[in-house]
Amino acid sequence: MASGVSGYAAISTRVRAMYADLLTPQDMTRLSDAPDFPSLFSALKNTPYGKYLSGLKDSELTSRRVILQIRHRLADSYSSVVQQAPEQTRPLIRQLFRYFEVGNLKAVLRSIQTVSSWRADVAVWDRVREVLFPFGSFSTIPAQAMVESGSIASAVDLLKGSPYEATMSFAMKRFTAEQNLFPLEVALDLDYWRRLWSEVKNLKGKDREMGGKLIGSLLDLNNLMWVIRYKTYHNLSEEELINYTLPFGYRVRDEDVRAIAAGADIASVVSRIYPNIPDVNALLERPQSGLPKLEHLLKQQVMRQCVSAFIGFPFHIGLPLAYLLLSDFEIQDLVVLIEAKSSNLSDKDYRPLLLKTTLIH
Repeated sequence: MASGVSGYAAISTRVRAMYADLLTPQDMTRLSDAPDFPSLFSALKNTPYGKYLSGLKDSELTSRRVILQIRHRLADSYSSVVQQAPEQTRPLIRQLFRYFEVGNLKAVLRSIQTVSSWRADVAVWDRVREVLFPFGSFSTIPAQAMVESGSIASAVDLLKGSPYEATMSFAMKRFTAEQNLFPLEVALDLDYWRRLWSEVKNLKGKDREMGGKLIGSLLDLNNLMWVIRYKTYHNLSEEELINYTLPFGYRVRDEDVRAIAAGADIASVVSRIYPNIPDVNALLERPQSGLPKLEHLLKQQVMRQCVSAFIGFPFHIGLPLAYLLLSDFEIQDLVVLIEAKSSNLSDKDYRPLLLKTTLIH
């Protein structure tokens, strides 16, 4: 206990200060009230994101560039937490951070697949770079070289020596047969979450308990939405559904996933796991609109878990993890706002999508 307290004293204080610097629901409402994109940009400059936006010129003002800049704050938060966290917890935080690298890898592969004529010049890379998370020195993939290679096979060859080499090499067999990115993306997702859960299991005591609760809640969200979407939209076989999901979690168990795969009533399974989510039947009756709402509610479940981590005994990995996850959810809200204002969407089209302002405790 003494070593745990001493190991977490500094980072707990630091993380609490960073947590206090997150935007409040009232802040988010004020930002939502901005009449247009330039006004939102000006308002954001008066928040903790201001220093990340100060270098943008008015002539460069696009939603994509603003989003890229605000994501730098999340990258800096991860870098700070990794450096200050007790050594035994750093592999977990690094793997959690790698979620954004997996997203970058998918974006690179999609860009290669969708652009018909490639030129190995700076302009092509610049267009792709604007949508990538600013992973910085933590990156293990040669994203620019992959983009400029011009083919999926050549790009995957460049992953030799990276954490993704074995997973991608195996998944390429099916890609070669089908010319579809789906098996590559599924393989990346499953490998990412298996590694992350393995890092949770490597922890001990309170770290393992809190890591399991927070990471497990996030894992549950993804796993449950995967199996529901695969079942609802893709008409996959029971065997495929089981192969494309995870057999572990915090509240969502292997038997729950298998039940949905086998044809059990989805609403009944979801309501049993999450009894406080209302009207699940109604959400699933209209999946096009209902499934995004269900995912929204599940994200808010994770947010509540994160907020509760700041109550009580503070000397564990739960506080840094909770702060990082809440920071990511905040960015997700800001992305919704930025894209809504730049597209001139009406309030009713985007305000219900905001996690922080619609969260009911």
